[in-house]
Amino acid sequence: MTDSERSDPIKRPLTQTLPLPFANKINPPVFITVAVLVLLLVFFSAVYTDLASSLSGLLYTWINTKAGWFYMLVVTGFLVFVVWLALSRFGSIKLGPDDSAPDYSYSVWFAMLFSAGIGIGLMFFGVAEPVTHLMLPPVGDAQSAEAARQAMRLTLFHWGLHGWGIYAVVALSLAYFAFRKGLPLTVRSSLYPLIGNRIYGPIGHAVDVFAVLGTLFGVATSLGLGVMQINAGLNYLFEVPVMMPVQVGLIALITLIATASVILGLDGGIRRLSILNIVLAAGLLGFVLLAGPTALLLQALMQNTGAYIAGLLDMTLNLYVYQPNEAWLSAWTLFYWGWWIAWAPFVGMFIARVSRGRSIREFIVGVLLLPLGFTVMWMTFFGNTAIDLIMNQGMETLATDVAVDNSVALFQFLEHLPWPAATSFIATILVVTFFVTSSDSGSLVVDTLTSGGASQTPLWQRIFWALLEGTIAAVLLIAGGLAALQTATVASALPFAVVMILMCWGLLRALRRELPRA
Repeated sequence: MTDSERSDPIKRPLTQTLPLPFANKINPPVFITVAVLVLLLVFFSAVYTDLASSLSGLLYTWINTKAGWFYMLVVTGFLVFVVWLALSRFGSIKLGPDDSAPDYSYSVWFAMLFSAGIGIGLMFFGVAEPVTHLMLPPVGDAQSAEAARQAMRLTLFHWGLHGWGIYAVVALSLAYFAFRKGLPLTVRSSLYPLIGNRIYGPIGHAVDVFAVLGTLFGVATSLGLGVMQINAGLNYLFEVPVMMPVQVGLIALITLIATASVILGLDGGIRRLSILNIVLAAGLLGFVLLAGPTALLLQALMQNTGAYIAGLLDMTLNLYVYQPNEAWLSAWTLFYWGWWIAWAPFVGMFIARVSRGRSIREFIVGVLLLPLGFTVMWMTFFGNTAIDLIMNQGMETLATDVAVDNSVALFQFLEHLPWPAATSFIATILVVTFFVTSSDSGSLVVDTLTSGGASQTPLWQRIFWALLEGTIAAVLLIAGGLAALQTATVASALPFAVVMILMCWGLLRALRRELPRA
């Protein structure tokens, strides 16, 4: 190895590695800092519930009113950045040695992307969001044809390219530096071109702390949403009461299942559950297409896709300056961008781990378009069927039920289709399996970050993080319900958004070193 390669791992041969000094064991500055901060927050929220709820509301309002423009700007920038990379000369670079091949087939890869990235969200918001926008549009009259078009366009906007662009930035950076340059699979490694060996010091520790906190609170939000929906499903099927003690008990039970999956590891637990998820989800999607207004749904699929593409730029930069609607913007778009960013370290690292061997262009096209296609179909088939029930078949009770409690939306919707008991049972099972895959994937990622990028860590560490995620979800649910979960997500996302900007800069510098212009 030359002196240049020894001093700069970005120039090092691919067969060499440079692990962090603390790899394969606890990284105390990150592990202890995160554990202490989270446990203090959990204690404060549990003991001073009313004060915690009040403070979370104030923090949520401040972030949305003062930093909303920043979220909109950076999310747009991330999407533009990855699309440009895919089209550039850097697109042919592999995420691994030049002769490497992908570890997973396209079908398994897609199943794992879908399960970790958006599963619980689609189940919770697939009916609830289009119906809510129909009845409470940000602009215009409720329950009109324009409100229906706007409802579907906004829903696809919130679940489309922008979110997956956020994931792609983190995943691409992690995969490039880990699999092609031999650096540890941690967020700090992506900053090596900018700060060099200082990634091993306080700056690197701070970056990983932000990533872990974002992951913990992002996953906790999803777990909170998931358990509310599971409770609603059990209430519909077995008349289990919808109440906080039941939801806390469900979090405890399913966290234990997730812990067992964590013990089995990536291939033993998460891979199998991911395949089960995609099979059940595809079956439920096909049922809604056939049981609903099939011809209308296929027409809506084409029209929704066209409206989404045509309105992409306008929706991307729309802050409702001339038609002020801060409440709607903060409750929907800004919450979603914060949620996607908070999930980015977790989903990004998970995507990176299952994407070794793909080219940058193949990776970006796959991450942006494969989940998007399924999402457009899901939101269209569920959303437009629900809108048709309300506007054309007089089922306005569905809109009323959704307004009262979003978590019951899916089950109230299925009640208007054939075999509601059977489909509601399948939907409940699907929410549980999505819940488990989100929790165990998040636990594995947090464990990796707090262990300096180690792929094999002590069993107790993985169990600790899995149990802590469930505890966070339960305490925040008690302290303030969905509002507290949203606040934690958006607040934890703000500092990590800055880290992501630096990740883009570091990745670009490394790529330019690898392929300098002739």
